[in-house]
Amino acid sequence: MNTEVTRDQIMAWEDQHESGVYGKQPLVLVRGAGARIWDMDGTEYIDCVGGHGAAAMGHAHPAVVVAVQAQAERLFLAPNGFFNDMRAQLLAELVKVAPSGLDRVFLCNSGTEAVEAALKFARLGTGRTKIISTMRGFHGRTMGSVSTTWRKEYRQPFEPLIPDVGFVPFDRLERMEKAVDDATAAVIIEVIQGEGGVNPASAEFLHGTQALCHERGALLIVDEIQTGIGRTGKLFACEHFGLEPDLLTVAKSLAGGVPIGATLIGTRVGEIPGHVHGSTFGGNPLSCAAALATLQTMVADRLPERAATLGERLLDGFRSIDAPVIREVRGKGLMVGIELRERSGGYLAALAEQGVLALPAGSTVMRFLPPLVITEADIDTVIAKVGLVLA
Repeated sequence: MNTEVTRDQIMAWEDQHESGVYGKQPLVLVRGAGARIWDMDGTEYIDCVGGHGAAAMGHAHPAVVVAVQAQAERLFLAPNGFFNDMRAQLLAELVKVAPSGLDRVFLCNSGTEAVEAALKFARLGTGRTKIISTMRGFHGRTMGSVSTTWRKEYRQPFEPLIPDVGFVPFDRLERMEKAVDDATAAVIIEVIQGEGGVNPASAEFLHGTQALCHERGALLIVDEIQTGIGRTGKLFACEHFGLEPDLLTVAKSLAGGVPIGATLIGTRVGEIPGHVHGSTFGGNPLSCAAALATLQTMVADRLPERAATLGERLLDGFRSIDAPVIREVRGKGLMVGIELRERSGGYLAALAEQGVLALPAGSTVMRFLPPLVITEADIDTVIAKVGLVLA
């Protein structure tokens, strides 16, 4: 980087030329390693934003760096009309570690694309149009996925969206039972709502929703874009409950921070004709190499188990904080939220000044999504800094 360029110049360039859709913190991040990240002034932070959960392997994980470097020297792009060695290996590995019954994969570039594919495949496979989603759910911002996202500020500017989408309260099985009928193509749910406030679903709701789908001929789409690939203490969050989704979407953590998305497809979906969907960059060898290295390292280094252990330490530590502003602490693995009795923005800014970066989830929740490689010492530091800020 040109060392003569100043922090203020970089911020001015982004402010002047970027679209304007992102609210930004006044930090210029330039380097990362593991669970640490540095701004251009050399200030070091413990990163509990983790690329909105995408940096599960941490920043610049050696296995991912080596895989990307080696593949970049061989081949960036191989169209899906041809076979490719790296794509084939990733597909085989994904199916091997996926929940039972998911034996096909559509590869794309992001989480919202994975949801778009799942919605199309559900309508195609059932011949129905109705989609049921949940209140406070978040599934992306493209036209199909935003149609299933709850917050009105995401949806209303772009209406009319895709038709026949309805919402039921999250974790209310009796309301789901009334909504799913013989016109329903699919129900889309998160095991733990991320953007909606780090809200875990009950086993009763998840199993009951799956049973309703089977009974009434609908397909179950489980959105694991944030919870998937080790985040909650299992490789997939639905494994905590023994769910067998018909369609499962993953993205963020799948390639160690390199853009990728995937829709895993079960037998109840049926055959998918070749002309109905596609992606130029989906399944490109570079992203596939990063994803293969990520999955293999996740399993070999037992990172989901590490997330389970460190997540309990983080939850217990947050619950031990004596601060009246805390309403509730909840989460699973290294996906933890602190719901406050007031807006979280000021506390998140104060936490950044203490050297810890975290996210909002709605207006009153502080969300923590650290890399799974974070150390116990850093977990304890995060707990101490949060306690200081909230007190």
